[in-house]
Amino acid sequence: MRDEKVLTALPVFNEVAHVSQVLAEVRHYSAHILVVDDGSTDGTTQRLAGEPDIEMVRHARNRGYGAALRTAFSFAMWQGYDVVVTIDCDGQHEPQRIPQFVEAARQADIVSGSRYLRRFAGDSQPPSDRRKINRQVTAELNRRLGLRLTDAFCGFKAYRVDALRRLKISENGYAMPLELWVQAAAAGLRIVELPVPLVYLDEERSFGGALDDPFTRLEYYHLVLDRSIAAVDRGRETRPWTGTLLGEVAG
Repeated sequence: MRDEKVLTALPVFNEVAHVSQVLAEVRHYSAHILVVDDGSTDGTTQRLAGEPDIEMVRHARNRGYGAALRTAFSFAMWQGYDVVVTIDCDGQHEPQRIPQFVEAARQADIVSGSRYLRRFAGDSQPPSDRRKINRQVTAELNRRLGLRLTDAFCGFKAYRVDALRRLKISENGYAMPLELWVQAAAAGLRIVELPVPLVYLDEERSFGGALDDPFTRLEYYHLVLDRSIAAVDRGRETRPWTGTLLGEVAG
């Protein structure tokens, strides 16, 4: 197989404490890096301006995790990449695993990290509400879509760009992976999981506003899942997505 053009994309919102260290590691494993700054207000934007050898797209305001990933997907299509790897910028993912994801993407449309596929030495103990919700939503996805996932929400993924063209993602928030799984299942995409360590940092992380309440968050996930399945049933998600960038490109 020919050498493929691979982009590593990092959605970023208020990660001034981590972004430089993460990018320094990512550079060891990826020649092409995109940072989507989703309206950061903590100095991340200024820090990124001094980072070499990256492309940057900035949202003028915070639009959400899903919106940042949609921008990354659009950039990858626009620039003619074959594979896009997504990795979070909060220090919970290990950039040295990027080549494994790229290699697995030679035989799959979506390669998804799983923190629960197997144990690693030194794994963190996840917050109980997050693990419970992940387990519940993953089981429901498997039951309703005929999938065999073990981790519905891991942000460490590799996507074949041609496969992304078959989807029409519209969800802007943290429930975007649920819409993705629904559309991927409907399109018959090839999905594999790769085990990754379970790392939670000793700092507070927010889903934003009301979603920090576990019951509200679970209700939101169910709403998006039901809505996405209903949309597929109506045949709305069979058209290729040709979205445009949600910000300006800065080299």
